[in-house]
Amino acid sequence: MRPLAFLFFVSSAFAADLPDPAAVTAAMKKAVTYAHTHLAREGGYASSYDKEGKIGEVEHGESPTIISIQPPGTTTMGLAMLRAYRATGDELFLKAARDAAGALMKCQLASGGWYSDYDFAPEKAGHFHLLSQWEAGDKDTGKRRNLSTLDDNKTQSALLLMLEISHEAAFKNDEPLQKAKKSTFDALLAAQAPCGAWPQQFDGPAEASAPVLKAGYPETWSRTFPKENYTSYYTLNDGNLSEIAKVLTRAYELEKDERYLASLKKLGDFFILAQMPEPQPVWAMQYNRDMHPAWARKFEPPSVTAFESLEAMETLHDLWVLTGEDKYMAPMKAALAWYERSKLPDGTHARFYELKTNKPLFFVKDSYELTYDDGNLPTHYSFKDERQDDVDDFKERLAQSREKLQAKLAGPQSPKEWMSKAKGAADKARRALEALDSEGRWLKDDRIDGSEFTRNLNALAYYLDAARQAAK
Repeated sequence: MRPLAFLFFVSSAFAADLPDPAAVTAAMKKAVTYAHTHLAREGGYASSYDKEGKIGEVEHGESPTIISIQPPGTTTMGLAMLRAYRATGDELFLKAARDAAGALMKCQLASGGWYSDYDFAPEKAGHFHLLSQWEAGDKDTGKRRNLSTLDDNKTQSALLLMLEISHEAAFKNDEPLQKAKKSTFDALLAAQAPCGAWPQQFDGPAEASAPVLKAGYPETWSRTFPKENYTSYYTLNDGNLSEIAKVLTRAYELEKDERYLASLKKLGDFFILAQMPEPQPVWAMQYNRDMHPAWARKFEPPSVTAFESLEAMETLHDLWVLTGEDKYMAPMKAALAWYERSKLPDGTHARFYELKTNKPLFFVKDSYELTYDDGNLPTHYSFKDERQDDVDDFKERLAQSREKLQAKLAGPQSPKEWMSKAKGAADKARRALEALDSEGRWLKDDRIDGSEFTRNLNALAYYLDAARQAAK
């Protein structure tokens, strides 16, 4: 590849106002070299580190030998490295991304997916039943962990990295990588329930005899937390199903395997089934086997929710753009009318609304007593939020034709359009350059932070790719 500095329109009137592609490339290499040299554990990454990069931290602990599958960490950092390679063609980035995928392969569970983190220390690694052990003849899970989780985009983001890197020319014949990707897709498709949804966690194929039902209201439901295991429930929370839809869409785009399209359509059918009847024609956070909204954690009651409902509509809309099937648009009118009549007095929406009455539901700080009063809320969770701007943005998308939306998905097509994209990305790229320290670290609160790394490396790669395309 020719140096990007020569490809860039240095003679254009506005070039001096944009970040120098050579400086951007150098910063990206510095950041990835530091991460790959100082932070990687078997090729993978924790969510954050102390300033020296010696102790990694994940959601539930820290260790010098731990990596995170839950973003930010191995998956999102690996994807950012891959984007950097695609923007530059520099093998340094590709090797780092492949090593991140290799770390995931080492801790892939026998059930096909991943847990939220993995510690390579021998005494910790023994707590998991791995795919490599299963393939070697170790079939008895025993007391080892073997539940693949879809919570917080864990297995989905890992699979996306495996999918993307498996389509790089250098790895088309990488048998271990291709095999690991296939095993995860096979396991994920097998775990899809007959109704089209997935549970929060799975350790094998879905029960073929599970009923396919329309969502409805339970006759009664407990106002106190029942402490039941909810990992088998059909879960919309944390984008579980919408992230699966994104991975399947990308897989279908890359591989044209009809299994992925069939699974996507089946998921769309679930969202249609899961829309609650009037007077609350939106969605719940999770559903039990009877398709009734159910408790999850002690601050997640049976209810309809303004947060996950918007994600459900966005996923259905994406399916309409992909397939053109109008059934995926049918739920929108009633759901949007619910949003309008369910605003709180200050214009926000509650996360939870009581079944049938549609009264906003909250919790009392410390005691977690269910209440209608928002005066003493726990601070660790969003019980109210600005949803209306997102709803308004979604309405604007609904007003656009399918052809226009498909054209947007295709991205810029001319040098002029790419240059416009580069100019729009310049400020984020400039901030990323300024934030990188002399060691090659992006710090947050005096810690090396995986989310900062991912956000800034993506910003630089996004800008650089647009500049390169504009110069063609």
